[in-house]
Amino acid sequence: MLGVGNEIVGLIALKDMVKEDAATVLAELKARGVQPAIISGDNQATTAALAKEIGVDHYHAELLPDEKLEEVADLRKRYGTVAMVGDGVNDAPALAKANVGIAMGVLGSDVSIETADISLMRDELSKIPYILDLSRNTVRLIKQNITASILVKAAFALLAIPGLVTPALAVDVGDMGLSLAVILNAMRVGLVKVR
Repeated sequence: MLGVGNEIVGLIALKDMVKEDAATVLAELKARGVQPAIISGDNQATTAALAKEIGVDHYHAELLPDEKLEEVADLRKRYGTVAMVGDGVNDAPALAKANVGIAMGVLGSDVSIETADISLMRDELSKIPYILDLSRNTVRLIKQNITASILVKAAFALLAIPGLVTPALAVDVGDMGLSLAVILNAMRVGLVKVR
């Protein structure tokens, strides 16, 4: 406030700028089944206004680093898997407690980048849905490869008992062929589109 004598003649209000793609990214995450939450050290009014602006229903404000840590622990109990996105020193304990910690690399503090599992080298929230899609695709491909390996190896073992499979065929198809098939299938992980 700016005053002259006992009279207020001016008021300057400042607020953090919300990233312009924040609401869109959160809508994309919700469409993928993610329940977003804000855990913030900012005051209640600021956090409530931010949550309303970007479409987040679950938020906690005025949290110290240890309280953010407790909130992440509580979210893990409720939802199982929690990803935490942060950039400050105060976020580091919560980033470490989350199943996956994501640091906003350019603006992030050194300690948050060191603590996080993933560091975004560009502060683009739009990379978060991509990371989710990439990780889900990777897990799906791993499960496919493990299942295929077990089924083919079991089939060759069962067919070897009555002598229907020769050792050469088992090595060529069951080992080298299967290894090549698993590698080719794993290369599909790169097919996730960057938005």
